Parts: sequence; structure tokens; C-alpha cells
Amino acid sequence: MIDHLNLWLRRVPTWPLYILGVLYPVWLLYQGMTGALGVDPVKALEHAIGKAGLQLLLVTLLVTPLRRFVGLNLLKFRRALGLLTFFYIALHLLVWFVLDVQIASQVWADIVKRPYITIGMAGFLLMVPLAITSNNTSVRRLGRKWITLHKLTYLVAILGAVHYVMLVKGFQIEPLLYLGAVLLLLSLRRIPRRRRIRAA
Repeated sequence: MIDHLNLWLRRVPTWPLYILGVLYPVWLLYQGMTGALGVDPVKALEHAIGKAGLQLLLVTLLVTPLRRFVGLNLLKFRRALGLLTFFYIALHLLVWFVLDVQIASQVWADIVKRPYITIGMAGFLLMVPLAITSNNTSVRRLGRKWITLHKLTYLVAILGAVHYVMLVKGFQIEPLLYLGAVLLLLSLRRIPRRRRIRAA
């Protein structure tokens, strides 16, 4: 079953994923303009895009465990998922900067004074080199250094989840579930690979 699914996935192009990824923020923006996002559409838009970015990051982290433990090969989609994650987090920051705060000096003050914003901004800055090097040319030029660099994704995921936990007011289960999911997916990578026993 998994082998047949992998064969089918090999024939599926990655470009529809980019289109679907762009459509969701457009749909959210339309909802905001039509009053469907409630009394504070800017905050709702900001939080929805940020949460979607964190969800995409979780899916990106899920690719390797699915391949190792289930046999499902989604590696061809991992680059698209990573770039869409960066796109969503960049939009999240853009909405916060342009539509929410709107004053450059206040943006800097918030980054310095509010720990959850400091952590979120740190995560975004770590994503920039990952997005820039998400191409075949960078893979060839950097070699094994590319693999080391892109392990920053793990730290980005932790920072993103902690940002979400610190963002909400009071004790809420959902942000903790996201943090738990990140830690679980990262811990799965620590499980040693099973060596195949060769027949004598």
C-alpha cells in the first residue's frame, strides 16, 4: 500500500502546493475585508497566519519520521513546505508591522521589551538563511554544510512554539499541544536507525 502511494506521489508535481499555500492568506484577507473575522480582524488575521505557519513547520518536521517509521516518502514536498512556512511567518510579521503596530519605533520597542516578540523575531531571523539556501545551487555549493545549516529548523520550531505559548493569556491547552508536538517530532529524530541484518 505504502509503495503504491509513494509511486503515485512521485508523479504529483509540487507547484500546486505553492498555489494552495498562497490562496489561504488571500482567503483570510477577503474574510477580514468582509467582516468575517470578528470585531478585531487585524489580530484575527495576524494570529491565523502565524498559526498556519507553525502548522506548516510541524508538517515539515513530520516528513522525516513518516519516511523512517511508516515508509511514506514526502521528501519532494519538503522544500515547498519549508518555503511556504517562511512565507507565512513573513506575512505574520508584515501584518503585525503594517496593520497592527504601524509605528517603526514601537515595533523596535516591542521586540526589545516583550520576550514573546523577541523569541518570535529570533525564530524568523533564523529562517532567513534557510529560505535563501533552499535551492539546488546552494545545496551543491555548501555540501554537508547545507545539512548542518538547515538543522536550524529544529531551533526555529522550538522558538515558534514557545512564542505561541507565551503569546496567549492565561493557561491554554492548544499552545502547549503545539509545543509538545514539536518536542515529540524532534525526539523521534533521536531514535537510532535500525541496522539491517544481512543474511549469512
